Amino acid sequence: MSTENNAQETLPETHIDTNFASSASDNTREPLNLGAINRIALQTIVRKEIRRFTRIWVQTIVPPSINAVLYMLIFGSLIGSRISDMGGFRYIDFIVPGIIMMSVIINSYANVVSSFFSSKMQNYIEELLVSPVSNLTILVGYVVGGMARGLLVGSLVGAVSLLFSDINPVHPLITIAVAVLTSMMFSLGGLINAVFAKSFDDISIVPNFILTPLTYLGGVFYSIGLLPSFWQTASMFNPVLYMVNGFRYGILGTSDIPIWTSFLVILLFIGILGSLAMWLLNKGVGIKS
Repeated sequence: MSTENNAQETLPETHIDTNFASSASDNTREPLNLGAINRIALQTIVRKEIRRFTRIWVQTIVPPSINAVLYMLIFGSLIGSRISDMGGFRYIDFIVPGIIMMSVIINSYANVVSSFFSSKMQNYIEELLVSPVSNLTILVGYVVGGMARGLLVGSLVGAVSLLFSDINPVHPLITIAVAVLTSMMFSLGGLINAVFAKSFDDISIVPNFILTPLTYLGGVFYSIGLLPSFWQTASMFNPVLYMVNGFRYGILGTSDIPIWTSFLVILLFIGILGSLAMWLLNKGVGIKS
């Protein structure tokens, strides 16, 4: 009898110990590794963006390259043969850096604005917003995707330009730096446009009515030294002028703008656009209902 009583008395103690162990196990679960989550998310977004434009390369990569060939053929070979040297260089050599930069600008912008707007319309951006992925990771992922397309198309245009010109970069590091920073800046601009856009018509307003005029008036086909003093001063307010001339300096070693000024303007715009894009994502403007 005493043995059975002892056994019954020990049962509650054993039961309490089991619950305590279970509770302790629940409290020692490993926390989420946010660093690993954001790293994987960044890789996934970038991979998705690159696959997106490479899968439809006939629409995203080939047309810009053909347009560049037409620019070089018409303006460089046909018309350029009747134009005297520009800045001490053949006209075709002078415009090639601008045409390459124009391709980088347009494609970096177009990739992000179309991709991010599509994610809004198809509502899969909400999956990222409710996940433990930071807004900075989302921003960087889309920007890197836009940079990849812009730099790829720019490289192809540069390769095609060798059929018309035999230029070699005088300052390769400056050439690469200007191209990378410019693609980053316009990728940020594309994301901001996509945030505010409410229809597919809205994503074409900025490229058609702002971006294209700024590009054509940014010294792609001429030196601002040919302009009257008033228009030279007005051209200084065009940010594209600094990017085109910075890239031209890297390739030809000549520029209408001091190279340090070009870098300063580009970095300033990257800081402004990057801060604005981050603020818009944090506030959920145009994204959260």
